[in-house]
Amino acid sequence: MVRHEKALERMRNNPRDWRIDEVKSIAARLGLSCRNESGGHHVFSYPGVDEDVCIPAHRPIKPIYIRHFVALCDKVRESQP
Repeated sequence: MVRHEKALERMRNNPRDWRIDEVKSIAARLGLSCRNESGGHHVFSYPGVDEDVCIPAHRPIKPIYIRHFVALCDKVRESQP
């Protein structure tokens, strides 16, 4: 299993205490785009997937945002060949 896949599994099992840098790293590995990096929120999206996920950049990131991000990652993995 690749490092970002392990991190995604850890997110799935424990959605607490994650930093935005870790989320951005996983997103980059999966090919998700990140908008508004300089503001207080980061918006993650992927072409072909209708849903976007908005995550506040402050710490701690609430578990609900991590759950939404994991769901987006799952949809991205399903859409990739």
